[in-house]
Amino acid sequence: MTKLAAATLIALGVAHAQLSFASETLMGRAIVIDGDTIEISGERIRLNGVDAPESWQRCENGGGAEYRCGKVAAFELDRFLAESRPTRCEFVERDRYGRFVGVCFRADGREVNHWLVESGNAVDWERYSKGAYADAQGDARARGTGIWRGRFQSPCLARAERAKREPSC
Repeated sequence: MTKLAAATLIALGVAHAQLSFASETLMGRAIVIDGDTIEISGERIRLNGVDAPESWQRCENGGGAEYRCGKVAAFELDRFLAESRPTRCEFVERDRYGRFVGVCFRADGREVNHWLVESGNAVDWERYSKGAYADAQGDARARGTGIWRGRFQSPCLARAERAKREPSC
């Protein structure tokens, strides 16, 4: 076997090992894409079991005034992640867009997905969470925090309406 062939096989083995590791856990500085999607080292990560308002989505506050709740959710997520870096995400699956879907944690151990729902910046997407965040959502709703301080359309329904398709919520 030539040295080039041996080096190629070793490189492929290392690349496979990194891919296998990356398919289980990702860790690094998270960049917020939107209220329920981050990026670490070029990999998009959809936060499992939660659904945050879209960046274009508008909600009403308690006084009836509209605000860009999706933009607020993304800003609040960025602030939360910046308080304790790096972010670690555990793989759940790949979605239909090829994104890594996971449950993420700050360096201090706080779960990001749970925090999004308990802070009122996302809803429990029971279809995927199997109700894991139902209590956090009930607490956020009872406190009237985040999107629960006024009226809003479910992000899933808002996306379907905008795309003029049947919702898959």
